[in-house]
Amino acid sequence: MKDTTIAVIGLGYVGLPLAVALARHFPTIGFDISRPRIEELHKGLDRTDEVEPARLRASTLRLTTEIEDIEGAGLFVVTVPTPVDAANEPDLRPVLGACATVARAMKPGAVVVFESTVYPGVTEDICGPELERLSGLVCGRDFFLGYSPERINPGDREHTVERIAKVIAGQTPEVTALLARVYGRVTSGGVFPAASIKVAEAAKVIENAQRDINIAFINEITIIFQKLGISIYDVLEASATKWNFLNFKPGLVGGHCIGVDPFYLARCAQDNGLNPEIILAGRRINDGMGGWIARQISARLPAGSRVLVLGLTFKENVPDLRNSKVVDVISGLRAEGHHVSVHDPLADPAEAAHEYSETLMPSLDAAAGYDCVVGAVPHSPYLAFSRETFETLLRPGGLVADVKGMWRGMDIPDGMGLWRL
Repeated sequence: MKDTTIAVIGLGYVGLPLAVALARHFPTIGFDISRPRIEELHKGLDRTDEVEPARLRASTLRLTTEIEDIEGAGLFVVTVPTPVDAANEPDLRPVLGACATVARAMKPGAVVVFESTVYPGVTEDICGPELERLSGLVCGRDFFLGYSPERINPGDREHTVERIAKVIAGQTPEVTALLARVYGRVTSGGVFPAASIKVAEAAKVIENAQRDINIAFINEITIIFQKLGISIYDVLEASATKWNFLNFKPGLVGGHCIGVDPFYLARCAQDNGLNPEIILAGRRINDGMGGWIARQISARLPAGSRVLVLGLTFKENVPDLRNSKVVDVISGLRAEGHHVSVHDPLADPAEAAHEYSETLMPSLDAAAGYDCVVGAVPHSPYLAFSRETFETLLRPGGLVADVKGMWRGMDIPDGMGLWRL
């Protein structure tokens, strides 16, 4: 395995950190269909902020958009996104596109490992036959399958790919052993051989579905406690004193995993004649939070108010805009007749315009006199706000809407309103 070339297909939040880590131990090629992405990486720029410029420039990782450059690799690792479509149905087109790329490049003896989050059966029942059809090779004889679910948490510098436990599963015991050797070199967290590829796929998809359901419970009781005039953050602070309390926080559930993967599990259940009640109920609650928050804020504002929304990314301190639910708050406020401006110090303005038709304010230097400031994403610069900041941003008597509890305990200027979950 020492001299076998590894090709990582897809260099986003998951693929790039993995490829850089693999390149420390094996000859590794990173492949992506986006030429601008490869050009940026060649310059040492990772717009996802997952790999530092110095580390990227020092890496032996080869970068390419050309299929010819990955021909004959012994191990292919597929790390492309698995989104849902407008109807919240699994969209496997990126995975199938990656299969087409691999099929053109692989030779007999190759192993193809998928890290993309899917429902049980996709690797063996969909990807395997597709690779066979496009390559003319026979799965299980000429090439072999594996699965090792990604566990990247954007912006998390503690649980990196070099430190987390990696679940692995191969089509044969020999493939499982190969994956144990490869991933075992990469991570200090060790490897866990799952009983089968389907078990490994299932383990990944329930990790995110479980978080989604737990957050949905907190969001639902947040709505209940609002009716009672109780802050959920005060309740959680008290409940967290019990040793086994699960301290999930309320809010907007977006991003590429938690807000998407439960739909994969739901589709799998429905295809097998089952109605996944809890999973879909959790999705309905979480998907409805943006609109509910917008209505709560609007009810406390005069008609046609000027509103400043702070934060557009799906979570704090990352530039990732995928599946951001802040847009639901923004659209909800605009539907109520308010005039909304949006600022985010980390989001790419071009991406915000392309994905959401949203024009981001370049800075807060001239921001003043708003009727309401909405703290939607707790980026570090917003946590540093002071009493004087609000006196500048808001008109006298304006409203501070603290969605994420980022300003709990702050001395809000006298005469200003405060709403929080």
